[in-house]
Amino acid sequence: MNINDYKSGTYVQQYQYKSFLPELINHQWSFSDPEIQQLLSEADRVLGELNAFSQLIPDVDFFIKMHIAKEATQSSRIEGTHTNMEEALMDEQDIDPEKRDDWEEVQNYVGAINYAIEQLQTIPLSNRLLKETHKTLMQGVRGETKQLGEFRSSQNWIGVSLRNAVFIPPHQDKVIELMSDLEHFMYNEELKVPHLIKIAIIHYQFETIHPFLDGNGRLGRLLIALYLANFNLLKKLALYLSDFFERNKTKYVDDLMAVREANNMKQWIVFFLSGVVETANSSIQVFRDLIDLKSKLEQEVLPHFGTRRQNNAQKLIQHLYQNPLINIKGVAALLDIKHNTASALVNDFVKYGVLNKLVGKQRNQLFWFQDYMLIFSRQFS
Repeated sequence: MNINDYKSGTYVQQYQYKSFLPELINHQWSFSDPEIQQLLSEADRVLGELNAFSQLIPDVDFFIKMHIAKEATQSSRIEGTHTNMEEALMDEQDIDPEKRDDWEEVQNYVGAINYAIEQLQTIPLSNRLLKETHKTLMQGVRGETKQLGEFRSSQNWIGVSLRNAVFIPPHQDKVIELMSDLEHFMYNEELKVPHLIKIAIIHYQFETIHPFLDGNGRLGRLLIALYLANFNLLKKLALYLSDFFERNKTKYVDDLMAVREANNMKQWIVFFLSGVVETANSSIQVFRDLIDLKSKLEQEVLPHFGTRRQNNAQKLIQHLYQNPLINIKGVAALLDIKHNTASALVNDFVKYGVLNKLVGKQRNQLFWFQDYMLIFSRQFS
């Protein structure tokens, strides 16, 4: 089917409302549009460059942890949470009580990402894995009573109520068939559809099916990253699109609706591929900046520490790449040193510009690796 001939689906009359039944997607797709072809070529190129960077950088998994924290924060923000990246990296006791519900949702998202990535080592991306990841995502937070880890058995909707819904996904009786079709499309090699086009269509279809009672937005965005990992498009998962979607939230929502309302799959694919290109370029710049920061610390900071303190200074910097928020008690435990010794080391890290006091924390003072964290929050586009 040529993209220009695509018909997204039909509205089906239910009792007192109409639900949207999307067309199946497991069929041939053809694309002759020059804009799509150009963006696809550029997206493939920058993904290759990102792969090269991620394999060249030592201790890259430390930095991937920061990408995951940012993804969890931004994806959850689309759903209305207000946890920032610094808070996402804090322990629960350091979070203001009124912010803990949002913080817990972000922590669940981090856990869901890590769980799914680990599971990909033994089982392929599938409806089974999506269900298991959904259970991790929703456990213990708002929405936990809504059929954790199971496709929905009742109608859901997007909006304040069913009567006043912005969009009503397909009836629950169609969910299993539609998700089975999605999974078959994912692995149908006979179709010869480029992977980035496939995942663009899959993300649209997943969000349109809305197979779970809650958590569909976050899981649907995570599905993009899991697809890239599952099909080995990325060696290290350093590309997550939620930041791009959050900064372009209105267009993100509008373009998904434009497929359903006007059959405009091209507009959605162009937006999606543009996001891949922009996000991959940003991730490449992050790696470049990390290399520069690492070199600066090794050349300008570590030489200030004598032989006796050098080992502890190196260990602390290494730890900060994994956990860029720390307090003096944590440093003492990490390095197995006395509190006064840890305090002196932290003060020197502040003196040399590695650490900064986190404003607003009087008790249990936190220090943050500011230059490092700003690399991940900076916009490069």
